[in-house]
Amino acid sequence: MNSTIWLALALVLVLEGLGPMLYPRTWRRMVATMSQLPDNLLRRFGGGLVVAGIVIYYMLRKTIG
Repeated sequence: MNSTIWLALALVLVLEGLGPMLYPRTWRRMVATMSQLPDNLLRRFGGGLVVAGIVIYYMLRKTIG
């Protein structure tokens, strides 16, 4: 794999780990609340995150070269 992908994965892991590390109670409450949301809303949210990630990747790739 390309080293850029590994760096991106490492950054995602760091950012994902900050919530439970710094605010465990709030993070747990947020996860419990999200588990109660309907499937279609979670799909929309996930799809939005995927689209945002692709757009950011495309913009960075075009800028960096």
